[in-house]
This record gives sequence, structure tokens and C-alpha cells, in this order.
Amino acid sequence: MTTASQAQSFSKSQCVAGLRAALNILDRWRASCEQACRILRISRSTYTRARQQDSAWSVSLDADQMQRISFVLNIHAALRLVFDNPENVYGFASMANHNEFFNGRAPLEVMAQGDMISLYETFRRIDTLRGAQW
Repeated sequence: MTTASQAQSFSKSQCVAGLRAALNILDRWRASCEQACRILRISRSTYTRARQQDSAWSVSLDADQMQRISFVLNIHAALRLVFDNPENVYGFASMANHNEFFNGRAPLEVMAQGDMISLYETFRRIDTLRGAQW
């Protein structure tokens, strides 16, 4: 039996699938390698290996990294609900945003600061656009 304080473990296949999905979204958002690495807290070598189509490749990620992947996937899901147009779904993250939290910065720029608070707050602000009701 596990307790709430114990770290959740993920299979290597879950880690690979989540990482590749998040990287595909970040690519569509036009994130640089450096930005993607900071957002997901991965190394450049992990980024490079995940981009290859090697089906035998596997990776173990910690709970923090998987939570970051989850935020990217959930931001993408919220954007797909808010916008019908793919240019907005994929372009929103790199557009300057003049709302209070962003202060003229693009959401991608804020997320790429690399800290969990920036990623969470970006998710929260974007989630609000759709009414924040799952």
C-alpha cells in the first residue's frame, strides 16, 4: 500500500509516451530546444534522444518531470477547447500577452523560466480562458 507522501512511479513506456507527446506540442508552439528542456526539466541529450524515432529507447522520469508534462498536455487541451483555429491553438503560446500575469511576455517565455510556479500559473491563466471547468 502506498501513501500520499510516496512518489508515484511511472513505467518507462509512460515516461516515453508522455515526453514525446509534450515535445510534439512544444514543437508546434515553436519552443526552442533550450526552452523545452527548461520547461520539462530534461537534459539536452534526453531531448535529442526523445526526438528520435527509436522504439527501443526508454527513459525514467521523476514525478516533477511527469507533472510538467501533464501541465503542457493540459495547457494544450485547454487551448484546443478555447480556439477552433489551429493557428491560435498552436500560436497562442508564442504570442505576446498583455494580461496582468504575463505583462507583455508570451506564455512560452514565462514557462521557459523553468520553475514550477511559472508553469503552473501559466496553466491556471490559460485554463481560466475556458472557464476552468473540467
